[in-house]
Amino acid sequence: MGIKAALPRYELYLYTAVLAGALIWAGSWIAEASSENVNRKAFKESVKPGWHYFGRKMDVADFEWMMWFSTFRNHILFALTGHVIFAKIFTLLAPKHRSLIFGVYGGLAVLITMGWTFMALVLSHCIILYSVALVKMKWLCFVAGLTTLASLKLEPYNSWQESLVTGSFDLQDILFYGGCGFSIMRCMSFALENCEKKDGNYTFSDLLRYNFYLPFFFFGPIMTFDRFHAQVNNTQLTRKDREMWNITTKALVHLGVILVVDVFFHYLYILTIPNDMKLVTKLSDWCLAGLAYSNLVYDWVKAAMMFGVINTVATLDHLDPPQPPKCITMLYVFAETHFDRGINDWLCKYVYDYIGGDHDQIFKELLATVCTFAITTLWLGPCELVYIWSFFNCFGLNFELWVAKIFSLPPLSTIERVMGEAMSRRIRGVFNAANFWTIVLYNVLALNNLEFAKLVGRRLIFKGFPLSSLSVLLVTYCGVQLVKERERQQALLDDPEPVKPVDGGKEKAE
Repeated sequence: MGIKAALPRYELYLYTAVLAGALIWAGSWIAEASSENVNRKAFKESVKPGWHYFGRKMDVADFEWMMWFSTFRNHILFALTGHVIFAKIFTLLAPKHRSLIFGVYGGLAVLITMGWTFMALVLSHCIILYSVALVKMKWLCFVAGLTTLASLKLEPYNSWQESLVTGSFDLQDILFYGGCGFSIMRCMSFALENCEKKDGNYTFSDLLRYNFYLPFFFFGPIMTFDRFHAQVNNTQLTRKDREMWNITTKALVHLGVILVVDVFFHYLYILTIPNDMKLVTKLSDWCLAGLAYSNLVYDWVKAAMMFGVINTVATLDHLDPPQPPKCITMLYVFAETHFDRGINDWLCKYVYDYIGGDHDQIFKELLATVCTFAITTLWLGPCELVYIWSFFNCFGLNFELWVAKIFSLPPLSTIERVMGEAMSRRIRGVFNAANFWTIVLYNVLALNNLEFAKLVGRRLIFKGFPLSSLSVLLVTYCGVQLVKERERQQALLDDPEPVKPVDGGKEKAE
């Protein structure tokens, strides 16, 4: 049914009140569990003294967050500030050569940080994939690229490559695997785009300038070569009206969100609690549901902030980088689920859309999703947890298509047309609410641990039935309807004419 199906305003107000009340209720359970167990022995390693002003300990379980916004904050800011200054100076002096300056500065920063052996390793990956790119055979580019990536993810090859990097400091492992992994994916993008180039080949210099752009080098996001090459070589460098104001506003918003998250970590130990299974088994169903949901929201916030900082620098360089992922709260279909839009765009462009076409044929969609999640599994690092995560997300994506096919056939399609758009939206909302929690459960196992995900699933589906199960489903239904209303209003702004229903989009994984 049409996406413009409107619900009565009082109904939307009711949904808002129910959702707000439920979030406050679940948050109070988590806050109580955090306060009462702050001195547990299991919390010793991940709950440390926090800000002096609060007089409370804070959750420091996420190394990545602490690295970016606490422990190595000054180092990261120093490197990115140097890039911005050099980029601005040479953009004004020699706009035609700014891509060269980006590459030189990035290369020197990587060399100083990681040493010449790491630089030699990355250059060897570049040389191998550039040589393959000259053959202009896509299948060979995939074979070479994925083989190189496998050598980084599988033993004993990854240990051997890591041993080549001398020196020792806290960030070495993260910078090594992040730098090499993203470098290989960028080289694959270059090789595949070179296959599409009809006249001649891109140069090795083009690859180096693309690969050593410092803001993207270690942590992403990945920007496909075709987009980067076109934007970085654009010499008409003008700003839109109020663009600098918008950049400044976004930077201040990022700073504000980072501070808010740090404050929350003093009161809600959402990262530490799921790792203490003895404590988790004693918590209420609402507390478990809140923990599972809040962990996914936090992971989205973290990705949005990390990529937001990088994207701010890239925007100052007159680039249009991949945007942060869509908030988990706005997701009720697997077809839009991802936590890294750069990887998602890469997989869509070169694998998922290339094989799946319009994503309307069951067999082609199955083949496209299997190939997509196979590459995603290799990217994340093959292990039991990743296998389970990939299988269930791949199944969820295909199951949505199967259900859509079934409901498009008579008599179900006839019944839906008869019942009207508003009622159709309500019924779809029930299915979307259930689907939302499958997305949460399938992804929380990768963010926390398998035992926590299994416990949440058992409590909400079996032991908590019917009271906890139906009440959580009701609250989720209210949230889904509010999201649908936002999408309806956005559709009216984007296209005032009637549009066909779209219950999903494109997806891949991160």
